[in-house]
Amino acid sequence: MSFAAGYGKTNVDLLFENMPRLPDEGEEIFTDRFSLCLGGGVPGTMVTLGRLGVKTKTVTELSEDMFSSFALSEFRKAGVEPVNVYEGERIAVNITAGAITKNDRTFWSYGNSQNEVSAEKIYENLKGAKAVAMHQDNPEVYRKLKEEGTIVILDTGFVEDMSLETYDEMLKIADYFLPNRTEALKITGEADPKKAAIKLSRYFETTIVKLDKDGCLIYKDGKFTFVKSVDEFVRVDSTGAGDAFFAGFLYGIMKDEPIEKCALYGNLTGGKCVSAVGCTTAYLTEEELLSMAEKYKENIVYNY
Repeated sequence: MSFAAGYGKTNVDLLFENMPRLPDEGEEIFTDRFSLCLGGGVPGTMVTLGRLGVKTKTVTELSEDMFSSFALSEFRKAGVEPVNVYEGERIAVNITAGAITKNDRTFWSYGNSQNEVSAEKIYENLKGAKAVAMHQDNPEVYRKLKEEGTIVILDTGFVEDMSLETYDEMLKIADYFLPNRTEALKITGEADPKKAAIKLSRYFETTIVKLDKDGCLIYKDGKFTFVKSVDEFVRVDSTGAGDAFFAGFLYGIMKDEPIEKCALYGNLTGGKCVSAVGCTTAYLTEEELLSMAEKYKENIVYNY
């Protein structure tokens, strides 16, 4: 089991940067800065992981349109050959256009929700992986993978109805859960990250809470460890930071590293991500990651 895998929709982002302001209806406003890049989600995580030299298997949905062709090209540049499970005729990828101003941003998104991929097809394409990034649907797939010895890891976005009750089934399946501060507080109903980590420990031997720009909190065996963020990265755009953290964390899991080292890797890949606009624009090579991990090994603070 020498590869990491995951299923998820591919996202393509069209980013209009440095906009003087957001246009009103009927207006057209120009900018001289534009970028086209792969967006976040599981495929974005797999791209960052592939750039670190880890063999990945990305199960996703592509069609014959120009956005899918662009996505396929970006996957291959990262050393990732996606497995396409789309059988329809519409544009299969999600497309987001973003207008980014000095103070805020606005997004317009397209998503094709008509294609339904069977749980059996997802399972058949993920089985045999050492570690799998979980999708929020099809818990039976991840339960079966876990029973077969695969490490299954859940990373979810924020939704208003997050609670331990609504996520109970997936949390019971997952080996690790990677919420950020806002998600951890929302899902547990707590007001403090440490209390949230303790409450989540009913599901996990090791609890992890990402503290955004501050770093990462780990709770295990009744003790806390804090993995500080890296100061040398200057934040330009925080979009995709969680997906990039996931890639670094997965790199450590694939290399059988201690969980504190996995979190340090995640801080580094997440920190690099936010130094440029776009989810997958800025990234580290494996050599850079290992060099920086050695440089910042004292960022791991035990008995915090």
